[in-house]
Amino acid sequence: MRIVIALGGNALLHRGERPDADVQLANIDRVTTAIAALAHEHEVVLTHGNGPQIGLLAMESASDPALSAPYPLDLLGAQTQGMIGSLLARTLHDALPGHRIAALVTHTLVRADDPAFRHPTKYVGQVYPLDVARSLARERGWRIAPDTTGWRRVVASPAPERVLETDTIHELLGGGTLVICAGGGGIPVTADKDTGALNGVEAVVDKDLTAALLAEDLKADFL
Repeated sequence: MRIVIALGGNALLHRGERPDADVQLANIDRVTTAIAALAHEHEVVLTHGNGPQIGLLAMESASDPALSAPYPLDLLGAQTQGMIGSLLARTLHDALPGHRIAALVTHTLVRADDPAFRHPTKYVGQVYPLDVARSLARERGWRIAPDTTGWRRVVASPAPERVLETDTIHELLGGGTLVICAGGGGIPVTADKDTGALNGVEAVVDKDLTAALLAEDLKADFL
């Protein structure tokens, strides 16, 4: 069978934990046991969230005096794909000796006129007390919204139209490869209506929506 697995944020970093690399690696070590058991008998596509990670990178980028402007969210999303993909690939390599594993940088096409750009709802980064969140919002130009235990930054989350590397993922699966892809919902891009040229956008796509789209396009048996 072909199975698409979407790891939520708590699988990588539990609420309230420090976002240190060794903390995330320890969490990933625990989930790979279950994934490896499935991969012994089935084709597996693995996706993951990136909310805490991209929020941390955005904060670091905004605070870096060497930069004239913070890195945009699409490039920060690409960085999280590389980091989390590497952690997952390494632990799965140890859990599945001899199994082909590939972490693929993945882009998700969104519409430039998606209304989500006018109404940010996607949480990124850590939880703050209201006064701290308001101060950061004024300083960074953020939008903030209440979360379960405090306030967090929210960004645009347009609907995924298509994962651009779907054909490549299909080919990798056909060769017996466990594919890690579409991390953080995929790097959000729009396509120029005349030339087709891709442009990154300031957004984070919902990873569950991308996982569902990917499962449908790959004709997966389970999500």
